Amino acid sequence: MPIVRVLVIEDDDAIRSVVERGLRAEGFEVDTCADGGEGLWKALDGGYAAIVLDLLLPTMNGYAVCERLRSEGNTTPILVLTAKSGEYDQIDLLDSGADDFLTKPASIAVIAARLRVLVRRNAALASNVVLRGDLRYDMGTRECWVEGEPRTLTSREDQVLRRLLLANGACVTRQELMDDVWGPDAGIDGSNLDIHVRRLRDKLAPVAVENVRGLGYRIGVR
Repeated sequence: MPIVRVLVIEDDDAIRSVVERGLRAEGFEVDTCADGGEGLWKALDGGYAAIVLDLLLPTMNGYAVCERLRSEGNTTPILVLTAKSGEYDQIDLLDSGADDFLTKPASIAVIAARLRVLVRRNAALASNVVLRGDLRYDMGTRECWVEGEPRTLTSREDQVLRRLLLANGACVTRQELMDDVWGPDAGIDGSNLDIHVRRLRDKLAPVAVENVRGLGYRIGVR
């Protein structure tokens, strides 16, 4: 398999370090974080082939992370590492959106093998390309085309566009965009968002980034 990016969300420093080093040795590119809320924003930002997720996390537990990702349309495979092994615990995990789970302690070799299966399965089942009228966007490579012509976006413009596309035509509020793109504690004001939306609108024309009065923005299809 080609090198793939994996996000590990685990608050135990020792376990996180072991999993990170082990997966790197198995050929994966690994990002890590120790907080459920931070992990959610990283995962929504995209670009990961799979997520390794603990359940007991600060800010937001693993169940909530799974549910939020799936509600946002994020289909990245999720492998949960859990100390729970009961039948109903397993049902709850799968119902929340997890694709697979392993009971702790699990060997790195088994974690890596499960991840490779999930990545292959996901690649076979779904395309990363999102189409909205004349807009074509690849969630994996972050490449954007309008009417067949490539458009170059800055990192922030790309993040705003991804968030709007994940809403699947629904309106995303201004506050949601600021929280999701810059983080809930960034303290930016609406004028900063407006600048990025205006630049994005210019680059995507004739695809419309619509202003829903009093609410927020959405990608329009005409």
